[in-house]
Amino acid sequence: MNYPRILFCIFLMALVTYLLRMLPIAVFRKKIHNRFFQSFLTYIPYAVLAAMTFPEVLYSTSNGEVTIASFTTALCGFLVALLLAYRGKGLLTVALGSVAVVFLVGLVVPYFPFFI
Repeated sequence: MNYPRILFCIFLMALVTYLLRMLPIAVFRKKIHNRFFQSFLTYIPYAVLAAMTFPEVLYSTSNGEVTIASFTTALCGFLVALLLAYRGKGLLTVALGSVAVVFLVGLVVPYFPFFI
């Protein structure tokens, strides 16, 4: 292992993380009064999180090769998670429900020839 490189990477990641957290505090010292900008900053974390996780959700059940079967199982799990979350269920219920549906659909899909 190349320990100096690993330590350099850890230091660099810590520096980037610190700068990203420190710069907004240094730049925006006064309270932001613009309602549009406040609402924009409020919704940015949700939009970024959704943009980062949604593609990975749909390809999470594939083993490097995307097939109709893997995409179908992921889509079913996503739809169940979306439905449970929309109905106001808790995070654990949503996660376990979607995992259970992915597992069950994964068991059933091989018996349908058009998914293979």
